Amino acid sequence: MGRPLVFEILEKPVTSCFIGICSAIWFYIQKKNIGYSHVGLSYETAIAGHHWRIITSAFSHISVLHLVFNMSALWSLGVVENLGSIGLGVEYYLHYTLVLVVLSGVLVLGIYHILIQKFKLEYFRRVTAVGYSCVVFGWMTILSVKQPTSKLHLFGLLSLPISFAPFESLIFTSIIVPQASFIGHLSGIIVGYAIAWGLIHGMNNYWAVSMLGWIVLVCVFSLKRSGAYDFSFLEIEPVTDSSLPSVRFIASGNGRTLQMSALPAAGVELV
Repeated sequence: MGRPLVFEILEKPVTSCFIGICSAIWFYIQKKNIGYSHVGLSYETAIAGHHWRIITSAFSHISVLHLVFNMSALWSLGVVENLGSIGLGVEYYLHYTLVLVVLSGVLVLGIYHILIQKFKLEYFRRVTAVGYSCVVFGWMTILSVKQPTSKLHLFGLLSLPISFAPFESLIFTSIIVPQASFIGHLSGIIVGYAIAWGLIHGMNNYWAVSMLGWIVLVCVFSLKRSGAYDFSFLEIEPVTDSSLPSVRFIASGNGRTLQMSALPAAGVELV
């Protein structure tokens, strides 16, 4: 007989929190009938200054199956929290999850840029990516390097050797789910290898908090400037150099709420 779920949750507190956050966001999106084009990441919206979408796209999911698949894989990968003996553990997990969310999103946009500008593939200008798979594939990759004897369990039924899991899952999802974002998943794998091989390293509490602070700042100002949300206590005015904004606080008023509506899932890639 398996262990009670509560003990599993206590062993994987960070993973449990991320699963709870993603599930709550999915429920909110469904309940409010929010269109995925309003929270997803695309080249066109990024160019328009919607930088906050790098974060919102990572935690948004397009369907319950999409959510369950990603969260099932994430639950299995939560073993990272208990591997402090090999240099992983809770702090490592938190620090590099933050890195994976940001860098995999930036890498997706970089690849889109090359495909659009160099290869003239205009299709990728409007493709909207949503999902936590970039992070999931990143942790699959890190674990395959750091703990190659581990196994990845999906839905409690399928078990894959972690050493092959990143590329097996990349091929499997591309075949089974036509909408799956090959570029998004590949970006997670690339960033995962960069972390596992030490090309990206040195994260500690100071840098994690600093990075989180900058993320919040960029998200707030990109939300304000893009008009997606009106932070009524902030006003951005041009100064001598019009490319540099100045910021001042003003009296609070009746700000707009995030304006979203349901749109068809056409042009959406699942990550």
